[in-house]
Amino acid sequence: MRKTLAEWRPAIDEAIADLVPREIDTDYLESFFGEPTYEYDPDGIQRALSDPLWELLDRGGKRWRAVLFLVFIDAFGEDPADYLPYACIPEILHNGTIIVDDVEDEAAMRRGEPALHHIFGHDVALNAGNAMYFLPLKILTRNPADLPADRRLAAYEMLMDELNRTHLGQGLDICWHNDYEVRITSEEYLEMSACKTGCLGRIVARLAAIITDQPAAVEEAVARYAELTAVAFQIGDDILDVENSLGRAGEFGKEFGNDIREGKKTLLVIHAIQESDSDRADRLQEILQADTNTDEEVLEALSIIEDAGSLAYARERALGLAAEARAEIDGLDFDPEIVDELHEFTEFVIDRDV
Repeated sequence: MRKTLAEWRPAIDEAIADLVPREIDTDYLESFFGEPTYEYDPDGIQRALSDPLWELLDRGGKRWRAVLFLVFIDAFGEDPADYLPYACIPEILHNGTIIVDDVEDEAAMRRGEPALHHIFGHDVALNAGNAMYFLPLKILTRNPADLPADRRLAAYEMLMDELNRTHLGQGLDICWHNDYEVRITSEEYLEMSACKTGCLGRIVARLAAIITDQPAAVEEAVARYAELTAVAFQIGDDILDVENSLGRAGEFGKEFGNDIREGKKTLLVIHAIQESDSDRADRLQEILQADTNTDEEVLEALSIIEDAGSLAYARERALGLAAEARAEIDGLDFDPEIVDELHEFTEFVIDRDV
């Protein structure tokens, strides 16, 4: 899967640049947003939109959502190159959520550098992030691949449905890490992840199925595959945050002890609270809810999580979700090589080191 990701990334970035150029001018603004009522300011839009977007994209990111979309297009018997602009939809949406999420979490770093609100300010970052929820919809308006009206409408309705659930998940995540007490269950955490992270995966799969006119049963099967894989990815992300902070992973691109400092109620934390004695459970909650943490306090929290066996528990849950994801596509009429690639992807999201 790493090879596929590397092969497609330049083409995906080029397609994104067609939607939001690196250099904004009046011709682009008039063609994309329509004639101005009075007069556009290209330099202002450059600094408010294009610069933040490309600052984040140029730092890296795996583009796995866009690539997975193209893999599904191939699986459905179509040429991925013909649908490349649509791959930008989940990728831009994802990066928009990152920008907003970092503001809400008061994150210090993203992809190894300061989070965008530390560079451009909270106002520019929030506006750019929010704009990235809407800009990709213009792809459906432009209608590459000449989709019939019913498929375009179905794609719009799907995006609205899944984006609403995405914000439901983000709302839960914010609420929980503002609570002192860890009061949620593992299943409630997984539901939050299914909304916040899983819905972006569902968008990838459902969009590919809708625009290639697949039966409803096929659309739901690939959506379940993508949702389960995305939740496994989220758990893998939580594991990496702990392992990186313990010095056991590669360069992760986030602040040391990021999830602990933000008070995140991850699957590992929930398990550790349940499995630790009351004194250690209370101490973990105390550290999570402190306004600031020393490195020593972060390491103390990480040791409580590790001693409770929570890393192994979380990895086992992620592997189980990956197995469920593979089962969803095993009954579909896909080329065996594509099935192998999709199977490999469910392993990649857990066993990656960045």
